[in-house]
Amino acid sequence: MMVTKPVFDRLGFWLWVGSFLIVLGLALWSPDAHSVVHIYRHGSEAFLSGQPLYQVQVAMGYLYAPAFAVLYVPLLKLGPHLGDILWHMLGFGVLTFAAMRQVRKLDGEEQTWLLSFGLFLALPVALAALRNGQATILLTGACWFLTLSTLEGRRAESFFWAMLAIIAKPTAIIMLLLAGALRPRLIPVLALAVLVVLAIPYGFASTSYINAQYHDFFRLLTSMTVDPTGPFVPADFTAPFTRFGVPISEFDATIVRVVAGLLTLWLVLQFDRRLDANIGGLAIFLAAAFYMCVFNPRVEQNTYAMAAVPAGLSIALLWREKGAGAMCRFLATLLFVTGLTSVDLQLHDLFHLWFRPISISIIACLLIGWFWTQDGRKVPAAGAVVHG
Repeated sequence: MMVTKPVFDRLGFWLWVGSFLIVLGLALWSPDAHSVVHIYRHGSEAFLSGQPLYQVQVAMGYLYAPAFAVLYVPLLKLGPHLGDILWHMLGFGVLTFAAMRQVRKLDGEEQTWLLSFGLFLALPVALAALRNGQATILLTGACWFLTLSTLEGRRAESFFWAMLAIIAKPTAIIMLLLAGALRPRLIPVLALAVLVVLAIPYGFASTSYINAQYHDFFRLLTSMTVDPTGPFVPADFTAPFTRFGVPISEFDATIVRVVAGLLTLWLVLQFDRRLDANIGGLAIFLAAAFYMCVFNPRVEQNTYAMAAVPAGLSIALLWREKGAGAMCRFLATLLFVTGLTSVDLQLHDLFHLWFRPISISIIACLLIGWFWTQDGRKVPAAGAVVHG
């Protein structure tokens, strides 16, 4: 198939937007079908009524910080139709504008093509998370904005996006740690963002109630990282081993996660030092998203939407380099097909949980390797686009 500029200059972007409009229609028609938004509504309802937010014994249900319940209260008051639609729009808008901001930093005149083709490749993987209204979409956009703001040394922006990322999901702390390592002078700003998020609920409920919720919240985080029992089945790097009958012990998995975390930290520091500033943010966020998906003990299949969009843009960027045609076709096909493994029930049962950590690892590692070879060189300008 010829990947030509006239075809993908805008088609991919409008497919991205059009698919989201269909998602909004489905959310309006049936708010609770194939959706996790009802969990957010229940969390806000429990907060307003002074009920416990967490089920520590099973580590399921509401898994977000108390500040998330506060954030969602205005949407709860708008009802399950309008509130859900605005929630979907918030996540989609933040992620889309983060991708657009990233593309504007890249050299060349093919920025529209890069955005369009990258979003087209990412759409199949990201669509389920968009449909479900998962906070992963908001988390991805906030962490991406945080990465770019951190690299540019923007304190106010970094503070805002760090707050939003932590509210969206506690796993954002990984991105905050990487941001602090990249720009140590921003550590006070990032620490203040965490403190503000922790303090927000105290303005809306009694101190004793919030203290009890934080007690359960931190117990929940601990149990989720060390206790493999319960109804949740992870889709991280351990899933393929479990699927093929050679499960990894929790101790060994923890060692792998720690080593991978240290390698990721070293890698993003190297990217910050070696790469041209225009592509450094994309490479750093791709590496961070890869770690937050593959090595997160609570990752679900739809969590891989976090790596899909930066991977799609990276593949589109690679497509502009001469001599990379075969690798581009392989990566583009693998990313696109990865999102199609759930279109049929039999395919879903065959590939569920174990396939995405493998495919996303292959894609991310090859792209990270390509970024490493740039070593301070500018990515070819738009005149070198390979359309074939």
